[in-house]
Amino acid sequence: MDTQIIYCGDCLQQLQRLPDACVDLIYIDPPFNSNRNYEVFWGETKEKRSFEDRHASTAAYIDFMRPRVVELARVLKRTGSFYYHCDWHASHYVKVMLDQIFGENAFRSEIIWRRTNAKGLASKGFPNNHDTIFYYTASGDFTWNRPFTEYDPEYIAKFYRFTEPGTGRRYRLSDLTNPNRDRPNLTYEWKGHTRVWRWTKERMEEADRKGIIHYSSTGLAAQKRYLDEMQGQPIDTVWEDIPPVQAQSDERLGYPTQKPLALLDRIVKASSDESDVVLDAFCGCGTAIVSAQMLKRRWIGIDISPTACRVIADRLRKDCKLIEGKHFVVRDLPRTEKQLRVMPPFEFENWAVIALGGIKNKAQVGDMGIDGKIYPAHSAPTQKKDALAFMDVWYPIQVKQKDKAGRPDIDSFEAAMMRENRTKGFFVSFAFSRDALTEIDAFFRRESRVIIPLTVRDILDEELASKLA
Repeated sequence: MDTQIIYCGDCLQQLQRLPDACVDLIYIDPPFNSNRNYEVFWGETKEKRSFEDRHASTAAYIDFMRPRVVELARVLKRTGSFYYHCDWHASHYVKVMLDQIFGENAFRSEIIWRRTNAKGLASKGFPNNHDTIFYYTASGDFTWNRPFTEYDPEYIAKFYRFTEPGTGRRYRLSDLTNPNRDRPNLTYEWKGHTRVWRWTKERMEEADRKGIIHYSSTGLAAQKRYLDEMQGQPIDTVWEDIPPVQAQSDERLGYPTQKPLALLDRIVKASSDESDVVLDAFCGCGTAIVSAQMLKRRWIGIDISPTACRVIADRLRKDCKLIEGKHFVVRDLPRTEKQLRVMPPFEFENWAVIALGGIKNKAQVGDMGIDGKIYPAHSAPTQKKDALAFMDVWYPIQVKQKDKAGRPDIDSFEAAMMRENRTKGFFVSFAFSRDALTEIDAFFRRESRVIIPLTVRDILDEELASKLA
């Protein structure tokens, strides 16, 4: 099975192509049934759009997710683990669905992640400030690497109260007496105290020689447990130590439900080993994929959004120093006019600009007639710092997702080119009316400024070299 792949499309279709029991760890963070509007800012370009949750009701949401989770359960190995990340809107219904698909005995934990602090006191009721992660396994024989956190300083001060002379090692005491009083073989006298001990006398003598027994003022023995030998505090099901991705965070991409890398690192480390296969079927901005890559796991990502797939690819290049086509591939990006016609407008604009080798405009709303820019090769600066900040040689791109761009569309683009004093621009649509093409010719004769009309078919057929020159 191929890995290090991002598939663009509905995960239901892609999962059906995967063989049974081929994945070690599945994490999904599907769209919540929240009925909320989000403002999305992709990456540093701050491209903005609005979108509504696609699920009109909880029932519709569960109906949407059920066949996809069935496929996810099918591809999970017998030793594999499954994590479903959701919030309070539909979590209880999700739990019932997961019990039905995986079986109630497959449920391991309900993890509570505190994703934010309580909001203001304007509304009645308790603020909702946590997400839920349901954890299931395919069987009782599953991969498990117990996670730990560092001890809190107050905990250390309270429990590791003793310091060993000479070494300076901190330790706490552990009772060496046995709670089971009916153990004749462990009943003996030690240093003047007859007790039922936890250890045999031979082991007690060995421990005494190694200096790992502490004696109280009365001479009673206790075991030294050194702080530097402890793995840390075992992590339970309430996770409060991982903050959400804040506005000022270095890893922030602007994706509205972006999860911190530390959260995915914890899950990937706990439930997989190096070279295991990690799958995220709703990979969004790709945090699970980046985590798997950095932790030396194989991975498969699926997302229905072409823009998300390109964002993930860009993140793998920047954060993981991978080369697309060599270290990973992106597959099944839209290839037909039919697919592109039904694509959301924001996605279509991104597709067209990226296909031309351009940079998407920073402002999605109020873009003043320019959806993107192309920087020709001769405008490339010699310094890498702020590479695009001081370039003035660029060509505007306008994209219209319509059957036939008309004269008014060209007039608006001409105004934008005049305003920006551009001598050349590119206009993308599925086709152009006769009036539009006539105006493009007249604009050149009148202003000596060139508009290159490009059809979607031109881009799909990759017949761009001569037109982009």
